[in-house]
Amino acid sequence: MSDSSTTHQTRTGDEPAAPDPLDTDSVVVTRSLTKIYGSGDAAVKALRGVDVAIGRGQLTAIMGPSGSGKSTLMHIMAGLDRPTHGTVTVDGIEITGLKERDLTQLRRDKIGFIFQSFNLLPMLNAQENIVLPLTISGTPVDKSWFERLIGIVRLEDRLSHKPSELSGGQQQRVAVARSLVGRPAVLFADEPTGNLDSRRGEEVLQLLRQSVDEFGQTIIMVTHDAHAASISDRVLFLKDGMIVHDHGSMASDDIYDVIRSLEGVCPADANGDGDARSLAAVLCAPETAAAEVVGAAAGGSDGDGPGRAER
Repeated sequence: MSDSSTTHQTRTGDEPAAPDPLDTDSVVVTRSLTKIYGSGDAAVKALRGVDVAIGRGQLTAIMGPSGSGKSTLMHIMAGLDRPTHGTVTVDGIEITGLKERDLTQLRRDKIGFIFQSFNLLPMLNAQENIVLPLTISGTPVDKSWFERLIGIVRLEDRLSHKPSELSGGQQQRVAVARSLVGRPAVLFADEPTGNLDSRRGEEVLQLLRQSVDEFGQTIIMVTHDAHAASISDRVLFLKDGMIVHDHGSMASDDIYDVIRSLEGVCPADANGDGDARSLAAVLCAPETAAAEVVGAAAGGSDGDGPGRAER
């Protein structure tokens, strides 16, 4: 696990945040990932040749304006959708060529999911919902791990309750425990605090951070919330289907400035540190100049291949 997962200090843009795609400690690796919807004049390129490697034992946030491709990227990395071109490797297995049955098994064995809408089965109690992935796969429950997990999510006195008898925060904690009970290679969280108030959302974020720090869990989180992204070890910013910036852990104000810049809202003076201010200025610069500067920054960390800040 990287030091950033425990210190949460903002790093400079010159400090590489991502492992090399060939690094064997990368849990998820994409190569030239492209997704095109439609054809001909109606074709929409949701992803444009994305190359990225997700390090083991880190929490990576994916952010970007609406329509940037962040949800499409997550769905393809998680095996919920297939790319038009390119490959995805999860825990050493190239998944893009798998048959549907094999892909379903891989998702069951190696991937955990947390959704904004909880997705709990209403007829099952909390305990039954938590162990449901193991029940489906016929895997025995590791009682010591289960008890430790329940203690962490603080649901000891709620295991017999149905979802309708739980608060929103408690339901999401059940969903977090369900995603971790099988000890997945990677956990995908899609707007995990989107349906929660600030206090209960903070509880969920703390659980995600704790699962990384204590268990070495790898998490990829798609979020529009700058505060949620600020708990991560790494933030990937997408625009127009490409990664335009790849940064280590950032303060929420810095993240907010970058997102506003990507949306074309360019404050005269950014609120964050010097690196965030310079990035906001770059992203608000004329198109050609911005492409040159951001492309050079991307080349300093992950290379200058496709999907890295072309405009």
